[in-house]
Amino acid sequence: MKHLLDYLPKLKDWVVKKEQPEFRARQIRKWICENRVFDFAQMTDLPQAFRTQLTKHFHVVSTQIVKHQMSADGTEKLLLQLSDGGVIECVLLRDGIRRTICVSSQVGCAMGCVFCASGLDGLMRNLTAGEIIEQMLLLQQLLPHDERLSHIVMMGMGEPLANLDNVIRALDFASSPDGLGISARRITISTVGLPAAIVRLARQNCRYNLAISLHAPNDKLRTQIVPVNEKIGIDQIMSAADLFFDMTGRRLTFEYVLLAGINDELQHANELGKLLSKRNALLNVIPYNPVEGLSFQTPSAKSVRLFRESLERNHITVKFRQRKGNQINAACGQLRRDQPQLVQLPETATSETISK
Repeated sequence: MKHLLDYLPKLKDWVVKKEQPEFRARQIRKWICENRVFDFAQMTDLPQAFRTQLTKHFHVVSTQIVKHQMSADGTEKLLLQLSDGGVIECVLLRDGIRRTICVSSQVGCAMGCVFCASGLDGLMRNLTAGEIIEQMLLLQQLLPHDERLSHIVMMGMGEPLANLDNVIRALDFASSPDGLGISARRITISTVGLPAAIVRLARQNCRYNLAISLHAPNDKLRTQIVPVNEKIGIDQIMSAADLFFDMTGRRLTFEYVLLAGINDELQHANELGKLLSKRNALLNVIPYNPVEGLSFQTPSAKSVRLFRESLERNHITVKFRQRKGNQINAACGQLRRDQPQLVQLPETATSETISK
């Protein structure tokens, strides 16, 4: 059986091959995206014989929901077991009327950021486009039917630009009118900074926002925090970022996780200010979210205040991210894949089978 969400580009052809009108493909999409129905038997405006054919050839959900957690601030996290046994996490965040989902692109991560839980056990594999879409649909099911997803951030487990083709296919579905219908301007791809992939996005006139995780203002310090930087360097990243802005007109976001005593001193803020001062960019500063087994610490309130004041003196547009989901290890840098004692759930898991 095929994963329908991976087969979406060919679905219309398959429908016609089964001697059904093309609009059946749109009906199936509507049932899945708008009505949030994953069971073909419940798609009642499709002929019964056709529903039987669909059931024999496809499944909509390929993962099992192993664990569902909710934080007091309304953040929800799903632990998903994939068909090959790998596990990923994804998150729904509530902020006023915004309903943002944080989605994974890989099982684990190979970038090696020293403070991040996602890469502690290395990289297992890329996710398929269908597996990325499935996270979106399962998180959408956590909402009442009168609410819809408003924003997507590819900031979960993995490096999205290392799985670029599948990520773009999934996001194109999410932004399509017959997909989830989310505006491209409300979709952000977060990257540690892979220059060749950033240039490729620029030349394709990418419709989505780009957030680059700097975490340090110079190569020596950044290589200590983000080991892959040794083969890249900040200059290459910034050149690619400048090209992205020039070709797309989209203001860039730079991410900076503050680690106490490592990258949170005034000299770092001043260097960072000089690096960004002539660029049309937003700096998103994230005080470190603790990860079990790692010794890094969150900076003091005083250190955070002084860091902010230094950046503002350099006229940097800066936002300090509000911590959400840390009670359930769903905050930035806390998602991971090494979950023990996975339980066996029914073959088709829906929101009704979530284990809280």
